[in-house]
This record gives sequence, C-alpha cells and structure tokens, in this order.
Amino acid sequence: MRTRAVLVAAVAVLLSLSGCSREAGPTPKGAAADPGPGALQMKLEALTTDVCFTEPTQVDSPGCEKFVTQLGTMPGMAQKFAGTEHPELAEAGRELDQLIRAYRAGNCGNEGSDECTDILVDMSTTLGQVEAGVSKLPEVTTQSS
Repeated sequence: MRTRAVLVAAVAVLLSLSGCSREAGPTPKGAAADPGPGALQMKLEALTTDVCFTEPTQVDSPGCEKFVTQLGTMPGMAQKFAGTEHPELAEAGRELDQLIRAYRAGNCGNEGSDECTDILVDMSTTLGQVEAGVSKLPEVTTQSS
C-alpha cells in the first residue's frame, strides 16, 4: 500500500513538472537579426590587435591557429557587405579566404615554415584591406559619427 502511494505521488510530481516545461519563457521567433557591418568592424578591431596581425614574422605559425580560426567567417561577411558598391572589399574577402585555405592546406597550424610565415604576412596585409573596406561602408561610417 505504501509503495502504491509513493508511486502515485511520484507520477503526480512528474506530471506537474512536465506542464511547467512549456512555461519556461518566450520561444524564439525566426532567425536572429543580422548584426550588420558594425559588428564586423568591432570584430576587426579586436583581431587587428592580435600579434599574428601586428607582427606575423615574429610568431610561430602554429601559434596563430586560433587567430586564423577567428578569421573564418570574415571572408563571407566581407563579400556580403561589399555588395556591388564595394568591389575592393569583396576582392579582399576572396583573397583572405584563399589565404585561410592555404594556411590550413599547408598544415601551418601544426608546423611552422617559411611558407607559413609568408601566408601570415599576406593574411595580415589582406586583413588590413578588409578593415579599410569595411570602414568605408555607409553603415559603419554613420555609426562612428
């Protein structure tokens, strides 16, 4: 008899808790809003302080693996925000994508070489071009004013 009472109480508790799961708060509706080029500018400001950007010849290329990974979304975002009005930004985005691929294909995240150092130097230059292109976007220039 006691076991049955415990079982009934446990079922009652579980049923009441399952009803609460739908009341945990609002459910997200649709996709998150695109943060726009202003967010890209903020990411660029953070990445361009990294030693892999500022002094690519002074670091061992495997030490820049995280930096390169953080650049992963940059080419697509640059090309997206470039549209047709900013072809130089789109081109810098494509070039950055090729350099990221070259870094990974060259196994630069695991082994350092002169080729990897050259890729990091080119990556730094190209990231500077992306930053210059993004700073010219109207959405960015109106935010900083």
